[in-house]
Parts: sequence; C-alpha cells; structure tokens
Amino acid sequence: QEEKLWDALKITACVLGTGLLIITALANSVSWYVQNIWDALGHFWQTTWLKFYYLFEGNEWTIFLLGAALIPALAFWCFNGILMVADVTGKPAFITRYRIQLGKNDPVDTKKLRQAIYTVLCNQFCISLPMLVAMFYVMKWWGNTFSKELPTFHWFLVELSIFTLIEEILFYYTHRLVHLPLLYKHIHKKHHEWTAPIGVVSIYAHPVEHILSNTLPVMTGPMVMGSHIVSIAAWFSLALITTSISHCGYHLPFLPSPEFHDFHHLKFNQCYGVLGVLDYLHGTDTVFRKTKAYERHRVLLSLTPLSESIPEGPKRAE
Repeated sequence: QEEKLWDALKITACVLGTGLLIITALANSVSWYVQNIWDALGHFWQTTWLKFYYLFEGNEWTIFLLGAALIPALAFWCFNGILMVADVTGKPAFITRYRIQLGKNDPVDTKKLRQAIYTVLCNQFCISLPMLVAMFYVMKWWGNTFSKELPTFHWFLVELSIFTLIEEILFYYTHRLVHLPLLYKHIHKKHHEWTAPIGVVSIYAHPVEHILSNTLPVMTGPMVMGSHIVSIAAWFSLALITTSISHCGYHLPFLPSPEFHDFHHLKFNQCYGVLGVLDYLHGTDTVFRKTKAYERHRVLLSLTPLSESIPEGPKRAE
C-alpha cells in the first residue's frame, strides 16, 4: 500500500509539474506575442501621428480643429446617417427589428426630423465650435496637447476612466438641474419633445442645456488632464457615438444597451445619468428596476431582439 501511495504521489507530481511547465510556456509565449503586437501597434500609431503632424507643419490650431471638431463630427454624422436611413425608410430590417418602443418612429416624422437636424447643426457650429476655441487656449497653456510623442495606451486608459467619471458626475447633476420645473419648462422640455428618441437628437437641445449638459461634461476631463489631441479626438468621438447609441431607439446586438436612457425619455423622472451609478446611489432608478426594460438592459449577444425574448407582460385592464 505504501508503494502504491508513493507511485500515486510520483504520478501526481509528474502530471502537475508537466502541466505547470506547459502553462508557463504558453503564458510566456502569449505574453511575448502580445508584447510584440503591442510594440508594433505603438510604433504604427506613433509613425502615423508624426506623418499627420508634419503634413500640417505642426500648425496647432489646424491640428486641434481637425482632432477636436472635424473627426468627432464625422463620427457622429456617419453613425447617425445610417440610423436615419432606417428611421425614415424602415429599412434595413436588420436594424428596425430591434426597435425599443414598438410602433414609435415607424417611420419617423420627416418634418420633425428636419427641425432636429437644423437644431443639432446650430448647436455644433454656433455653440460647440466657439467653446472649442476657448478650449484650444486652455490646452496650449498645458503644453502637452500637441506633443510629437503620443501618450501610451495604458495612460490613455487611465485618462478614459477619469474622463468617464467626470462626465458621469457633471452630466448627472446638470441633468437633474434642468429637470427642475422652471428650467424644464424653459430649457429642457425641448429635448424631451422626443419621448421616443432617435440617435441625432442626442444633441437636440436648448443652447443653455447644450453648454451645461452636453458639452462641458465631455470637455472638462481633457482640460483637467491636459490631454494629447489624439486622446481628445478619440474621447470626443467615443462620447458622441455613445450618446447617439443611448438615444438611437434600437437595442442593437453587441452594442451598449440604450434601454436606460430610452426609459428616461419615456418616463422623464428616472435614469438621469450615463452609467447609472449615481442614479443607484440617489434612488432615481427605482421604477426602472421594476420594469422589463431593466431586464433588457444588457448587451445583446444574440440576433434575437430582446423585445421578443423578454416581451412586455400583458397590460392590466383599466
């Protein structure tokens, strides 16, 4: 029995030792490949940035205008252009079958849509652009925004976390502010004309609200951190696409869930934030958490619409 026990221990030690060696070898190989890919990507982006920088002869204003205004605007309109085709025509069905508020904007009122587009363009050109001029001088004061050396990807992730935290705090409280009866009546009511929102109305707002809730929460993070223009361009583009997804009216596969903010447009007094953290702390999502929309508030990882897999319950008789 002692010999059998000893043999079993030797076999176990051999298996465990072999397994440990294999795992170590695989881990080293994977980390080596990842590091090589990381270095290659870093070199690629650094080289690309320098080409871009010298193409415009280091003209900081031109570079800032392209990075902070043009690239995010193109991201916004390209993404929303696709959604507007679906809103107006009802095609392709691949998009429209994921509509959240069934029967709404099917199709969208084109007159109302034209008015929204006009307001959005006015906000972008007459409000956001002048604010970017002021931001340009703040970023020049920091001195790192137009550096020839790009920030590391690790540092960009740190910045992105801080940007998101600042935006969540500023947006939540300014958003609740404009829901006060007096401010709602004269300012925020314009945005809530769309009880079933579409992507482009993410920045359809009164000028005061566009400054307080749409622009400052997004601009403040990069100004506090003294971020590089490449980080600013990426953050602004990400923020615009994210808010467009939140307003788009479709719960599309593999994209962040828009159920949270769509519910805000439906009920007005719930779900004020972006991430939902402050809503949870302040109890402004309690009604939302009791709904089917809350059950659907997750990333859709299949092609079956959540309105089908988690349908609304039968309505109670009046």
